[in-house]
Amino acid sequence: MSNSLPDLHSHLSQLRKPILDSLSKTPYTPQETSTISVKSTLESLLSIESPVKDFALACALLSSSRCSTHELLTWIPSQLSTAAETAFSDLSQAYNDALPGREKRNLAGDLMPEILPVLKDKIKESSIDKSDETDEFSAASARAPVGFAILAAYQFRWFVSQIEYPDLGKMIILVVPCALTCLDHWSPEVKGQGMISFIHVAKNVKAVELDSYGDVILDACCQNIASDDEIWQYVVEMSVLLVTCIQRDNPRSLWFEKMLNEMLSHLERQPRNKERRIAWLKLIEPIFNSIGLLILAHIRRIFPLFFQWMHVDDDETILLVLKRVQTVVRLTWLRHTPYVERLLDELVVLFKEAALRKAREEIRTDIRNLLIMLQQCKGLQFERAWNKHQDDPNLTSLACNLSASREYTRCQA
Repeated sequence: MSNSLPDLHSHLSQLRKPILDSLSKTPYTPQETSTISVKSTLESLLSIESPVKDFALACALLSSSRCSTHELLTWIPSQLSTAAETAFSDLSQAYNDALPGREKRNLAGDLMPEILPVLKDKIKESSIDKSDETDEFSAASARAPVGFAILAAYQFRWFVSQIEYPDLGKMIILVVPCALTCLDHWSPEVKGQGMISFIHVAKNVKAVELDSYGDVILDACCQNIASDDEIWQYVVEMSVLLVTCIQRDNPRSLWFEKMLNEMLSHLERQPRNKERRIAWLKLIEPIFNSIGLLILAHIRRIFPLFFQWMHVDDDETILLVLKRVQTVVRLTWLRHTPYVERLLDELVVLFKEAALRKAREEIRTDIRNLLIMLQQCKGLQFERAWNKHQDDPNLTSLACNLSASREYTRCQA
């Protein structure tokens, strides 16, 4: 790069100095548990002799501090992050100005072939050697402090996030191995950055560009579903996006079944974990839509969770459950399931409970819509189940809605 762009380095020296000056004035006290100095690492990357790639790595780390709560990066002030982002943008502009012709290039993308293999090796240094049964976390960190892997994971995620469709698809051969190395690491912080990277990949590449890595990626997703609370949302979002992308035309794929079973097993072990259930309920819809009628194979595990979550103490969970139940009913019409009467009973109880909730009207509206859907798809089975509730004085408005729907359906017929 230096031979083809001789003017870039002189421009780089102008950008580097104010960042280095600001960095030197920033207070920094390493955490007692930390075995590395992030400030020293940044100063080394910003030294006068350092090449363009090191400056880019420093900017990646400084910019990443915006979205991190990890102790290694929280000491970096926002103005320093902003300065790094502006400097890299200026360098990118200078890079494009120095290129012959009018073609615009992405500096971060052009640096990735040189940078990503280095970051991958940094992450792998403190990974657990699975071939060595005695190799545990402490032994892995003894080989190389895990802090270096955490910094490298943040840098990797930053570089990936700089490339979008359609350019990212051309770099899959570089990005996927490094992202998989993140997912294979024992640190939740490293895993999380790999997951965020895969989420960006799933949103910015063509499905066919992931096909050659499909089984390896989806296996890594399944292996990581039992992740820590702090990254559960990432693993669910990543897994849903990737399985629906890679298995887009194959609703009978065993990967859908395996992924759903892994998620449900994890939720069954911790059904009262609010953050986990909300994340899953928010993100699972694309899998439901992809497998359609095949949701019926999982109904016996899904509905007991739904019934439990309908009566928890937070309205967000309840509203999400009602939306997901609507999806299941729409896609399956609850064919050959034993849960029609139980579902109706639970909805009636929830309709009454809603009187004491802040989201009362929204909850009751969703229940009405659900009962009308059940009425239309289950017919006589619904009517028989509803008979025991129709004279309940607390359900007068609900009975009127169902009667109106019944009359409308009769008229349409």
